[in-house]
Amino acid sequence: MSLRPTLDFLLYDWLDAEKLNQSERFADHSRETFDAVLDTCERIAREKYAPFNRTVDTQEPHFDGEKVILPQATHDAHKAFVESGMLSAAQDYEIGGMQLPYTVQAAANSFFAMASVSIGSNMLTSGNANLLMVHGTEKQKEVFARNEFSGRWAGTMCLSEPQAGSSLSDVATRAVPDGADYQDDPLGPRYRLTGNKMWISAGDHELTENIVHIVLAKIPDENGKLIPGTRGISLFIVPKRMVDTQGELTGERNDVALAGLNHKLGWRGTTNTLLNFGEGKYPVGGKAGAVGYLVGEPGKGLHCMFHMMNEARIGVGTAATMLGMAGYYASLDYAKSRPQGRLVKKPEAAGAAVAKDSAAPQVRIIEHADVRRMLLAQKAYCEGALALELYCARLVDTQKTGDAQTADDARLLLEVLTPIAKSWPSEWCLEANSLAIQVHGGYGYTRDFPVEQYWRDNRLNMIHEGTHGIQAADLLGRKVLMEKGRGLQLLAGRITETIGRAAKVPALAPHAKALGAALQRIGSATEAAWSTGDPADALANAVPYMQAFGHTVLAWIWLDVALRALEIDAQKARAVTAGKIGATDYFFHYELPKIGAWLQVVETRDPTCTALPEDAF
Repeated sequence: MSLRPTLDFLLYDWLDAEKLNQSERFADHSRETFDAVLDTCERIAREKYAPFNRTVDTQEPHFDGEKVILPQATHDAHKAFVESGMLSAAQDYEIGGMQLPYTVQAAANSFFAMASVSIGSNMLTSGNANLLMVHGTEKQKEVFARNEFSGRWAGTMCLSEPQAGSSLSDVATRAVPDGADYQDDPLGPRYRLTGNKMWISAGDHELTENIVHIVLAKIPDENGKLIPGTRGISLFIVPKRMVDTQGELTGERNDVALAGLNHKLGWRGTTNTLLNFGEGKYPVGGKAGAVGYLVGEPGKGLHCMFHMMNEARIGVGTAATMLGMAGYYASLDYAKSRPQGRLVKKPEAAGAAVAKDSAAPQVRIIEHADVRRMLLAQKAYCEGALALELYCARLVDTQKTGDAQTADDARLLLEVLTPIAKSWPSEWCLEANSLAIQVHGGYGYTRDFPVEQYWRDNRLNMIHEGTHGIQAADLLGRKVLMEKGRGLQLLAGRITETIGRAAKVPALAPHAKALGAALQRIGSATEAAWSTGDPADALANAVPYMQAFGHTVLAWIWLDVALRALEIDAQKARAVTAGKIGATDYFFHYELPKIGAWLQVVETRDPTCTALPEDAF
């Protein structure tokens, strides 16, 4: 089954991506250029990624003592991706980009995520470079970002540490000035870093000639002590191999050493590493300490890093979405071809037991009600999540091309939606993968079929770029409160506008009413959570709040999609409506009612989890 019709509908019919070329930035583009990009990426994903998804799962990266070994298929896929120009597709012409709308770039990249999510790590490279384009100096942009966008170098983000995990305030990596002239280095104030970083995706490999690590570290105070909390964190560029001001390798290795590879449940095609900075294995200039160049101001590192983290969170949400979609398509194909069982027949008399005609031929399992339920759930989760991710991508383009107020509204909406864009697909598209296994029955648990790998690959996305608990605390503790709640008000305004249009359509009017009630309850639950003013009371049930919030957002997305599908059907008599309306009906009948139980504990600030004594567990 092809992803392309779904993408075309969401891009062109729902988000009206063709109108993007009305802005000056995208004036050189058209539907034809957008389609050409989609065609190219679809072909590369089909030829270089999909056939090797099982290969990179079984032939895990290994370290031979000098370098990391990856399958040849990974090198070939990376080369094809780089040659496509997609690393810099949304960048300015002046630095070799296509000035492609990010909406189209995100849609095109979805082909790769569905074909083989772990065969490459390009999301981190582009995110790393994008961060430097915003917060780096002109020389840092020229030397590091441009070489990443070209695919010559790769990039990482180095946050977590073995003793700190997700608690970035406990980062202990140190950065000290490197010499009396440390502030005069053309590549930025030069420091020496020492410390350890854990769970670094693509932290070491031979796919590119260099790797640019973006590293969080703390600069000691005048007494040599690290400043507690996040306010002491700074951000540094630490290349694997030293470079000059022209972006050429000097031939000297930086003091960054691979301490080990982590072997994970899924995403096995991407190296995941423990890196030691400054241990002295590769001394630079005759002394230990990894050379790093300060990005932005000292102590403002986390602020800079959030630029990359937020982009990565949307990328993780998209990866989760496409893994769910891959499982959905696989289980749909299986359900259409697998004969098993027979349908029940109508009883001959009232009160008679339900029976089947054993003499009748077997039916395909898609004809069984429960299999259809599982398939429809997958469709609702995955297509809805894809629509959400592309909507967020459209907001990125609006930030670049809209007037000042429109751009600022898009920025704030994206702030509120980012925790949902990351966490909702990570939970519910993983559930879709679980349902895909169930549709396959016993075969689903074997490696003869791909759905068990999709589930394993997707399980990591609930942890990638911040766990559910972290995202939930960010949503309820910061995003819905920021700027006096204006972001929540903006989102409520857009949902209300959809409700108003849907209320006039008989087939959708009941859904409009249900969504209105859900939105009102989200508002009241937000107030109730914070009614005591105690963050501990409010955040104790942040995850149920985020689940309800996410389901409300997805109900809105589906209602808006259904409205557009009905408009198209009326205008063009296209056969796209039944699937969209069916998924919308499913979501409103089976999913949206769940928010009542979630919000009940939020509204009452239920203490069950926090009040239980430790020794009672």
